[in-house]
Amino acid sequence: MNMAAPAAQRVAIVTGAGTGIGRAVARRLLAEGWNVALAGRRAEPLAAAAEGFGDRAFAVAADVTARDDVERLFSEVAGRWGRVDVLFNNAGMFGPSGEIGEIDPAGWDATVAVNLTGSFLCAAAAFRAMKAQTPQGGRIINNGSISAHSPRPKSVAYTATKHAITGLTKSIELDGRPYGITCGQIDIGNTQTEIMSTLGVGEGALQADGSRRVEPTFPVEEAANAVFLMASLPPSATVGSLLITAAGMPFVGRG
Repeated sequence: MNMAAPAAQRVAIVTGAGTGIGRAVARRLLAEGWNVALAGRRAEPLAAAAEGFGDRAFAVAADVTARDDVERLFSEVAGRWGRVDVLFNNAGMFGPSGEIGEIDPAGWDATVAVNLTGSFLCAAAAFRAMKAQTPQGGRIINNGSISAHSPRPKSVAYTATKHAITGLTKSIELDGRPYGITCGQIDIGNTQTEIMSTLGVGEGALQADGSRRVEPTFPVEEAANAVFLMASLPPSATVGSLLITAAGMPFVGRG
C-alpha cells in the first residue's frame, strides 16, 4: 500500500456511501485529497455525497449482495484509477428485531446477505486487486459494531453477522500478510445516524433489563476521523481493532 504517495494518488472504495457513516468517511477522504469511489444501491444519495469534489469522486450504483455488481464496481475503479489502496467495507443493515423464535428466516437471510455475504464479496474483490499490486498491497477496513462485542436485546440477526465480521477480519489479515494486505475492524457505537433513530436511542432504546433508556450519541464526523486514521497509516503499521463509542454509552457493563 503506497501511503507514501501524495493523497491525490490514493484510491479508496467506500460501500454504503450514500448515507450515515459511509457518507461521512467518503467525504472525509475526499476532503483530504483522496480519489474515492462511493458505492451504494441508490444513485441519488451517492451523487449528493459526491457533490463538490469533481472527478476525484466516482459514484457507482452497486448492490453488495450481487456478485456481478461488486465485480463491475472494482473493474470500473481499476479502469479509472488503476488500483485500490483502501476498501472501507461499510454497507450494512440492522435487520429484523425480535427474539430468535420470532425472526422470519427471510429477514435473517436478508441481513446475512448484506452484512456478511456483501462484506465477503467486496473484501474478496479488494483482496484480488490488492494482491495483484504486490508489494504495494492495500488495506481493508471492515465496519463491525458494538454488537460484535455485546448484543442489544432482540438483535440476533444483526449481532450474529457482526460477530462474523470479526472472524472475516482476522482471516483476511492472516491471508493478506504475504502480499502486503492488512485488514482491521472498527466497531462504532451510537453515532448520530439514521440507524440510531431506528433503535430509538434518542427517545429510549431497549435495555437488557427490559427498560428503555435515552442513550448519548456522538457526531458521525468523529467516526469518520477514526476511519481516516486507520486508512492513512503507513504500510509499516495497522490498527487491527478500534472501538469508538459515544461517551457514557451503556456498553461497558451492558447487561
